[in-house]
Amino acid sequence: MSFFLVFLAIALVGAAFLLGAGKVSGLFRGRRGGDDGGQRALDDGFDQPVANLPPVLLPADVEPSDVDRLRFAVGLRGYRMDQVDQVLDELRDQLAARDRKIADLGAELGRLRHEPGRSHGR
Repeated sequence: MSFFLVFLAIALVGAAFLLGAGKVSGLFRGRRGGDDGGQRALDDGFDQPVANLPPVLLPADVEPSDVDRLRFAVGLRGYRMDQVDQVLDELRDQLAARDRKIADLGAELGRLRHEPGRSHGR
């Protein structure tokens, strides 16, 4: 009895795979011209972006809040969300640190330019 159940399970998995790949559909319907064995469906499957989702874009001048607003679509084959979140958090923190450093250097430059008794090199 257990061999029968194992055989039945394997047969069901195989039938589901063939049905999913589109191989069985030709058995029940007449063959149509241009049948490529489902290759066209596989080619179009994951390479094309989903039309109803907005593209994931960053502005030219990225700010840390832009990274916080990023949202990605969930797909069958994707990345581990915790790793992506960790990298995006690190990117946001590095952008914020860069912006703080640029602001500090700009403030120091402004202070040095307006310091009394300093020549401006002109």
